[in-house]
Amino acid sequence: MGFRRKTADTATAQGNGSQRRFVVRVLLLAVLVAYAIAFVLENRQHVHVHFIVVTATVSLIWLLLLGIGIGVLVTLLLAQLERRRRRRRAD
Repeated sequence: MGFRRKTADTATAQGNGSQRRFVVRVLLLAVLVAYAIAFVLENRQHVHVHFIVVTATVSLIWLLLLGIGIGVLVTLLLAQLERRRRRRRAD
């Protein structure tokens, strides 16, 4: 059982692979940041939100982010509830 030494070629190939992954990650992050900025700029107009008794004027981006946040919170709570049910059934 011997250990193989890394040759200069394999070390260079591994270095190039990790460098490529880094560049791809940076590019993906840049695209996501650009998309987020465009999303905010496109949805900054004010809209009227009508509740039963009250009408509020709010920026559309905040309304969208609130809806996304509520959706994530409900999803997490439902997943937690499902985990509890599975544990109770297993016991």
